[in-house]
Amino acid sequence: MDIKLLVNLSSRAWSLNILALLHTGVPGRQASLLAATSASRTSFASSLEHLVQLGLLEKNPGHGHPLRPEFRLTPDGALIAETADRIVKVVPDEVEFKLLRRNWTVPILALTTTPQRFSAIKSELATITDRALSKSLQQLEEKAWLRREINISNRVSYPTYHAENGGMKINQAIGLPVQTKCLQSTHSQH
Repeated sequence: MDIKLLVNLSSRAWSLNILALLHTGVPGRQASLLAATSASRTSFASSLEHLVQLGLLEKNPGHGHPLRPEFRLTPDGALIAETADRIVKVVPDEVEFKLLRRNWTVPILALTTTPQRFSAIKSELATITDRALSKSLQQLEEKAWLRREINISNRVSYPTYHAENGGMKINQAIGLPVQTKCLQSTHSQH
């Protein structure tokens, strides 16, 4: 999985959870998946449709009612569902899972295996705004999933962000290759 797919996948609140449930054997019917997620119908339907559009789910031909189809993982979906299951298992607590469902949590944690500057994270997450990134970083710091440190080794000091505790466990569950841009970016700093 690459960062672009991870950003796209996590843009819907329940996508990771739906994939993880299907990976663990929950039937692909909407009613059983909806009951297992505790999501609202609207949010759940949006996530389900998003997974179909990404090519990770498909309607199971010959199963289900036309108005209530059954879904199954595509071959690509099965690979991604395995990763989603690892991620979801790291955060079994509903309160923490609420943060995991936020748009940018998983992609930010995926990028912070090593200390990263604000600008390096922003450049990897091309569509994120400065405000959304700042807010997400702050929420992850408050949960102690991310550590903010001020690097004073250069003439001008700057903050870096690094996954820790539960955030590092999520990072490891995602398994993206380590970023080499680590501290090389010179864009705006926070």
